[in-house]
Amino acid sequence: MLWHRGGPTGLPEEFSVLLHEEVPVTPGAYVPHVTPQRVLALADDLSGAAETAIALRVPGRLSLGVPTSPGPADASLVMDLDTRQAGPDTAAEAVRDALALTAGHRLLFKKVDSLLRGNVASEAAAFAVGARAVVTATALPVLGRTVRDGIVHLRGAALHTTDAWRAEHRPPPQSVAAVLTGLHTAGVPLCTVRSGVGHLSSHLRDLAEQGRHAVCDAETDDDLDAVAAATLALGPGFRALGCGGLAAAFGRLLVQRAPEADVPSTPRSHSPKRPLLMVVGTAEPTAVAQIAQLTALGAHHFVLPTRDLLDGTCTLPATLAPNGITVLSIGNTPAVTPSSSRRLADALARTAARLSAEGPAPDLVLTGGETARRTLDALGVAELTPLGQVHHGAVLSRTADGRSVVTRPGSFGDTRSLLRIAHALRPAATAHLEGEHL
Repeated sequence: MLWHRGGPTGLPEEFSVLLHEEVPVTPGAYVPHVTPQRVLALADDLSGAAETAIALRVPGRLSLGVPTSPGPADASLVMDLDTRQAGPDTAAEAVRDALALTAGHRLLFKKVDSLLRGNVASEAAAFAVGARAVVTATALPVLGRTVRDGIVHLRGAALHTTDAWRAEHRPPPQSVAAVLTGLHTAGVPLCTVRSGVGHLSSHLRDLAEQGRHAVCDAETDDDLDAVAAATLALGPGFRALGCGGLAAAFGRLLVQRAPEADVPSTPRSHSPKRPLLMVVGTAEPTAVAQIAQLTALGAHHFVLPTRDLLDGTCTLPATLAPNGITVLSIGNTPAVTPSSSRRLADALARTAARLSAEGPAPDLVLTGGETARRTLDALGVAELTPLGQVHHGAVLSRTADGRSVVTRPGSFGDTRSLLRIAHALRPAATAHLEGEHL
């Protein structure tokens, strides 16, 4: 019997050997020796790329853009293609350029937004070129995002009946297949997903032979584990498309990291002498409550009016307090619209970079993929080393010059999200909260 994460893998024997070699420890006792598998993962924004890098649990690097070389032969590579706000043709070209670095990678994974925002259609079509088939599963159970009958649900409500796309230019899609317009798809219902890895794998192979790409229902992590296992069993000709939930399922199969991979309450890597700058670029309603948690601790909060931000006339401190926490957020007068969001993200990034230029380089907390990427571009950061996560989606990385960077999607996290991040990076400032649930 082969064991995985403390229990049997449940995989067919012919697949289990791809993951493990049995290594005797004491007579009659075996533990798995897991060989790391090279993965090439592509994301359309930075927070999603960081989430994917941690979820996959593979040693490697996170590149902001397509690097000039694939890097070490034994390392995996996650790329932020920065295409969420690009045109469809530009997005597809970025995927094609990235796929030129596929040599030696066993798994090719395309990360998409769990709410199906962005250039999903054009990127998926480009990602499918050269593959036997693409297997899609976009559920993210940890956030209550599931797929049944091919329809994305948010805590039980169909995506197209919610306001989750309120900041988008167009209405939300009514199904996953409706987004994948460039692919000949076939839905895979829950009963098939749960029929056993061997049966599911055969079904995916049959669909591929018909020239069809599978779109799998999933409501639980076990469902995603089955999709990941069935996809890997079919070999590198089958590629995977999904969000952080599917990435985590592959991570559970491919490489085992100890539970300590998550960020401890006091990371060894934090530098308390650096300022801590939090740049909140999300328009999510919970952001106000999250910032209020920090200001109650004495954090300095600067609300930047949109007109001043775009004009470059914001009033800011000359330098950041060496041991303090500073928060920048965007005001809502006039209201932020989809057409202005990219310009505001650029302006917010330039403002954060200008504030970072004086005094010690600050550690950074960046919410919203667009904000995170624009800020790091303005600071000249081209690559990150992912280290772990504070909570789901809040990923801690290290820059080449030694600063800590936490990235987090704008829609992730409850009202204590930023407080938990501050506690991880600056435990002394939140020591009195140690006994509370963070």
